[in-house]
Parts: sequence; C-alpha cells; structure tokens
Amino acid sequence: MLTNSKEMLEHARANRIALPAPDYIDLDSARTFVQVAEELRKPLLLSYPQVLDASFPLEEAAAIGRVLGERAAVPVALHLDHGMDVQFIERAIRLGFTSVMIDASNESFEENVKRTREVVKLAHSAGVTVEAEIGHVGQGENYIDLEDSETVYTTAAEAVAFAEQTEADCLAVSIGTVHGIYKNLEKPVLNFERLHELAENVKVPLVLHGGSGTGDENLSRCAAEGISKINIFTDFLTGAMERIRAYTPSDYMALKQAANQGMADILRYYYQIFSKR
Repeated sequence: MLTNSKEMLEHARANRIALPAPDYIDLDSARTFVQVAEELRKPLLLSYPQVLDASFPLEEAAAIGRVLGERAAVPVALHLDHGMDVQFIERAIRLGFTSVMIDASNESFEENVKRTREVVKLAHSAGVTVEAEIGHVGQGENYIDLEDSETVYTTAAEAVAFAEQTEADCLAVSIGTVHGIYKNLEKPVLNFERLHELAENVKVPLVLHGGSGTGDENLSRCAAEGISKINIFTDFLTGAMERIRAYTPSDYMALKQAANQGMADILRYYYQIFSKR
C-alpha cells in the first residue's frame, strides 16, 4: 500500500530501530526493493534522488514508484531524496510522491528554515511528509560525479530550533558520515555523543545520510541509539557488481538477474542490521 512516511518513522523511533531507505535507479531496482520488503513483511521507504533526473526522469520514477507502492502488500512511502528546489518538489508531489526531502543544508540557517517552511506548507496540505536537513553531510568519491564537499556537524541547539520553526516531520543530521565511497576506504568515526544529544532533545525522528561503507557496528548503534531512517545507495551498486563478477552471467538477462539478486541481498542484510540491538 502506498502511504506517507510519518507512521513508519514514528514506529521506528519508538522501537529504537531504523528503516533502510534505498535509492532506486530503474524499474528493476525498485521492484527488487519492494519484493524484499514484502518477503520480510517490513515497511519500505522507496527513495529517488533529484540528482538522477537527467538519466532517470522524475515522471518515469514517479510512475514506477506509484504502481509498485499501490500494489505492495506492505506500507511503501515513495520518497523524494535530496530535493534541491521547491519547484521540483512541487512536481514530485503532483506526480504522487508521498514523502519529500528539502535539502537546503548548504544555505544559512535562516534561509534553510524559510525554504523548509515553504515545502512543509505545500506538502502537508497534500498529506505528504517532509524531511529536512540541518548540518551537512559531505561527499566521498564517485557519488553521481558530484564535487567534494565538507561535512558540517549538526548541533543540538540548532536542530531543536530548526525542527520547531519548520514543523518538518523528520530531520537529517550530520554526525560524521559522507555520501558515496569513503576516501582511502576508511570507515568513519561517528560522534555518538552528538547523536545522543540530538535524540534526547529533537522531538521528531532523525535520519542518517551516507550509510554505505559506514560499517555494521556503526549503523547498528545508530539505529539503537536514535536514528530512525538510514539512506543507502552506493552499497547497492557495489552489491550488484559483486554478484555479477561472482556469477559471470553469459547473457544480458542473466546479468540483470544477478544484479537484482545482489541488490536484494544487500537490502535483506541491512533490514537485519538496522533492527539488531
């Protein structure tokens, strides 16, 4: 069933687990993620980032997500990840996305609040939930060819003020992860003390971006200690390629099947890691 993300995230927060939010890049990956969620009887945040619009247009992504979500036997939130401008987010809402993210984290606090409030007003009138970001998660290597950017850690005081002023439904925070692949293949040292401050003081579910490559122990602790949603992208691509290399498919259909199986294995694994305390 297609739904927004509010209830599933509040349930995750109350039970001290996290939900994986996999980015889908085509019909195969989206269908694979929904099938795994149905197999495990778990809710799913099916996520599509604005940065893919040039290669996988929003209209196509919305049509795929709506059909799969409506047919699913488990709750599915069709989520716009890293929406960068209000116009694009408005299009996503009109096309049936049930959850949207406004990412104005590179702007000043005041401008971030202003843009987020605008999106909240627009989305809530349509029954759509809103994720926003305070602090900034930087880039590693090889993530959609984006330039490197610096990580800016989230402070508890700013997060509390931001959540209160914007009325966003969940809040992405920065505690030491990056998007993409960690440089030199190093796992990050996360600031769990900061996470505890945020979880104790912010009244809405918290989100962690840049989950790929962060390490099982780190991610399991994040889920148990205050994060309700963890975004994953690069690990699915890596899992697909590893499966292809292992099975050396002899034709295109076998290659696609191997890639889908590789992504399915990664999602099953993260559902387990994110609910393990």
